[in-house]
Amino acid sequence: MPLILLILGLIILKYLEIGPFAEMSWWWVVAAMGAAFIWFEFIERMLGLDKHKAHDKLEKARQERVKNNFK
Repeated sequence: MPLILLILGLIILKYLEIGPFAEMSWWWVVAAMGAAFIWFEFIERMLGLDKHKAHDKLEKARQERVKNNFK
């Protein structure tokens, strides 16, 4: 998520030509987008982070069901 916020900030700063971002090339923004794509499509899957997040959600839901059933 921080990577996406960084890209959004770069786009806004570049478009509005604020500070040193006015002279920055659009290729830096495109490179950041490419890095985000590679991260979310390949690296996150290789590290198993996508399944880890889903597993945490399922575990939390299971704990809530157990807690509600044994009140």
